[in-house]
Parts: sequence; structure tokens; C-alpha cells
Amino acid sequence: MAFPATMSVLLLLLVGLIFCTTALISANDIPSPSKRPSGLKYLLNPPVYAEIVGRRGESATLPCILKTQPEDYKVKWTKLERGPPGPENIVMISDASAFKRHGRLGPRASPRRAHDLDASLQLEALELGDGGRYRCELIDDLEDESVTVTLRIEGVVFPYQSPKGRYAMTFPEAELACKEQDGMLASYEQLYRAWTEGLDWCKAGWLRDGSVRYPIINPRPACGATTRPGIRTYSPKDKKKDRFDAFCFTSLTPGSVFYIHGAFSFEDAGGACARRSASLALVGHLYAAWRFQGYDRCDGGWLRDGSVRFPVSTPRDHCGGGIPTPGVRSFGFPNKTSHIYGAYCYR
Repeated sequence: MAFPATMSVLLLLLVGLIFCTTALISANDIPSPSKRPSGLKYLLNPPVYAEIVGRRGESATLPCILKTQPEDYKVKWTKLERGPPGPENIVMISDASAFKRHGRLGPRASPRRAHDLDASLQLEALELGDGGRYRCELIDDLEDESVTVTLRIEGVVFPYQSPKGRYAMTFPEAELACKEQDGMLASYEQLYRAWTEGLDWCKAGWLRDGSVRYPIINPRPACGATTRPGIRTYSPKDKKKDRFDAFCFTSLTPGSVFYIHGAFSFEDAGGACARRSASLALVGHLYAAWRFQGYDRCDGGWLRDGSVRFPVSTPRDHCGGGIPTPGVRSFGFPNKTSHIYGAYCYR
């Protein structure tokens, strides 16, 4: 049944009035920046700055803005380390006219100073270990105030097994293994993020805090039984005696990975890369190329640790055993002389 013209007009006006009223209420419910509650007198603490993301080799700015400028003050930037209390890891101390660098991060730190109230910290040439929580502390004659900013290094977590076989590394050996593959032991936060992005791995590995865990998306009888998906955690382990695999973390690399087609032994693969002014790629190099450059190759190739792997960005039949998810596939550690493959080189 059709509405009379006058009824249609009245209906449209009523809908418009409701819409406008709702919009005004929603706008009034959002406090302006000056009205937002804050216990800080001098420092601005906006929640949008909760996490800053950077990549290895690039730069990042950790924001800290003064509301007003005290007459006599200093700003101290500190990296907050996990674990037992230890020496304060000061990065930089500055005032209105000068600054002084401290510690490991100091040589790559400087104040941004985009304006008079800007106390933000700039970090250049980010490294894998730079991720974590940083505190900006304002120190004046009356009282101290501080805000905390998290820096997350964007990267990829990869499980790593020793050439000696499964569960063959103590904690120090796992630390060294990750370092040798262009990475470092992953943190729990990094493993958790990898799990949310699809990492499902049925082998336990060391993490940076000395814990042993593994991520499960699809619980099955042989791995996590029938409990819910999540991060499985072992009871505390002896770092010097107990042995497991490792979860390593790496990020963007300054070089590039390329493949040489051929039928090489391990030694011949290294020579093939050397003739092209390169070397056999590390496991971390291949994972970084897969993650950041979408590297996709359905050919097994030697890597520097003696393993044979290949990266798959677009899963397809006859490429990686029909596994439906992207990833770096592994053939393990074949005999270096009797098995022949191509070569993944890094330059």
C-alpha cells in the first residue's frame, strides 16, 4: 500500500531528526582532549601511542609530549627490561637545550624536538633486541611523572631444530642457534602473535625468558590431546640440562635471497653462491624473504646450516605436501654428499 505524499515527507523528517539527535549525543559523549581525565600535570599520555611498530634496520620515534614546559626539568628515557631487577637501562637524558646518550642503545638515540614541547625519542637502525617497553620520565624540582611506550619489532617467528635432531639443545645452545640463523630467541609475546597469525607447531622450544612452550591451533591426540587451541607451557626447566628445540625471531634483512637451480651437493651449493658474490642463505634470511617479500619457490635448496627448505607464499598442489597454509617447508638435514638440490643464496 502506498503512503500519501504528506505522510512520506513527515516520515523522512522524523528519520532525519532521530539521526541528527543521535549524532549530537554521540559527539557530546566523546570528551575533547582537554577534558579527558589524566593524573599527569606535565606529560601527555595518549592511548593511541600504546604501541609503535618498526622493522630491523629502520628508524622509529617513541612519542612523549609535554603539556607545558616546566622552568627547570630533565627528561629521562629508560628501557624497561623483564626479569629480576637489575641496573637501570638508561637510553638518554635531555633538557631543553642538550642531551646525553647512555648504554647500548645510546649511540642510536636522539631527541626528535619537532617543537618546544616535544620530548620524543628517536631510535635509528633498529635491531632485533630493541623491542620492549620504554619509559619517558619527566624530572623536575617538585615531582616526577612518567609514561610508557611499547616498541614492537615487526618480524617472523620460526621453529628451529638442531642438525643433531629433535630436542637436542640446552637453553644456551638454543640462544646460539638462533643467533647463527640471523635471529634471536623469540619472546612469549612474539610467539603468541605468531600463533594468532597461524603458527601451529607440535614440538616444544625454548623462549627468551627460559620457558618452554609450543603453539597449537588444531589440537590432535598426538599434540595437545583434545584441549582447546592455545600456547602449551611446560613446567620450569633446567637451562643447562634440559634439551628442546627453539623458537627464533627475525625481521627484515638488508640483503636479498635468490635461488640457483641445479643438482648440487652441499659443498657445491656453497660454491655456486660464491661464484655469484653471495653465500648460502641462513634460515632466518629465507623466513624474512618469505614474510616481507612474499618469496615463493617450489624448489628445495640448501641453506648454510645444512638443511634443505623452500618458501611457499601461495599453497598449491604438488608443492609442499598439500599443506594448505603458507610457510617455509623443510626436508630436514639430508646427507650433504649423496643428496642433490638447488641453492638458496643471500647477497
